Amino acid sequence: MAFCNSCGATLNPGTKFCNTCGAPIAAVGSAPAASSAVASPLSPAAPLPPATGGSSALKIVLIVVAVIVGIGMLGIATVGIVGYRIAKSTHVRQEGEHVKVDTPFGSMESSQDPDQVAKKIGIDLYPGAQVQKNGASSATFGKLSTVTANFETGDSVDKVCSFYKSRFPNAMVSSSDENRCTIVSNEHQNMVTINVESGGDTTKLQITNVTKKSSD
Repeated sequence: MAFCNSCGATLNPGTKFCNTCGAPIAAVGSAPAASSAVASPLSPAAPLPPATGGSSALKIVLIVVAVIVGIGMLGIATVGIVGYRIAKSTHVRQEGEHVKVDTPFGSMESSQDPDQVAKKIGIDLYPGAQVQKNGASSATFGKLSTVTANFETGDSVDKVCSFYKSRFPNAMVSSSDENRCTIVSNEHQNMVTINVESGGDTTKLQITNVTKKSSD
């Protein structure tokens, strides 16, 4: 029910003027509809496309690991093939106490034959010295040859050292004391090392000669 704003009289529906005081009656209208609703800042945002960075990084890591594993397997296979070929090309020959091993890189041999030692050692042997049980060993790789021999003699250390010092007066190293001496000489592409020491009742002598063959 409507009432007049001026005198408070009761108004009939649709009345434009008050029947009591004649005051105009303002039309009562509904409030304008709100404009289109503004999206609330709290409204959930549209879903973002899934990130692909992590997946790409994982793929790169897997590719790198696969490459490393592949290289490793290839290396193992190569070593196996090379080892097989070397083993196939290696020959061992034995004649009594003389053993010779031929490989693609050179030959190695050992002997207890005093005559063979005298030929291969390349220097004068001490008179009366005997080859020890382990005999002598020699190896040849390309142009490099190494010969080592061990001997024993009943003469004193001083006597043996004097013999070799006279043979190598220009030795690079020449040291001695009461029970041992060492001589190192480098002449004519030969590196000769002589170690003499007391072995109780005998004198032990070790000679190593490293020779480099000259180019043709």
